[in-house]
Amino acid sequence: MKVTAIVEKGSDGLYSIYSEQEINNHSFGGYGESVEAAKADFMLSIDEAKEMVKEETGTLPNEFTDLQVTFKFDIVSFFNYFDWINVSKFAQYAGINESKMRQYKSGVAFAGERTTNKILTAIKKMGTELSSASL
Repeated sequence: MKVTAIVEKGSDGLYSIYSEQEINNHSFGGYGESVEAAKADFMLSIDEAKEMVKEETGTLPNEFTDLQVTFKFDIVSFFNYFDWINVSKFAQYAGINESKMRQYKSGVAFAGERTTNKILTAIKKMGTELSSASL
């Protein structure tokens, strides 16, 4: 089963991860002061759901056996999790104003659909370039 986990920074400054998919009426979620902490909490919620379903039914459904989690980030969360990316250099790479990119990263401003698509295109291009590199 494929689960899409939505990663967002809340107005309280904490990061949350949730999924709309459920298994046997059990949902998954995580919270933390960083994306990494929220991700660990999210994965713990999956383990807890496994235990509860097994206690309730006596077996573990196949959905848990082949569970694949894909994380979908908002811009703030993306740059929190991939904090090794230099935002100014990334802005140049993506063809976005550096000052605006720093605002998107901090959550002060929000990118429109066109700018979000430029960011996503740059992320995918960067991933392709990194995966084709060798040492």
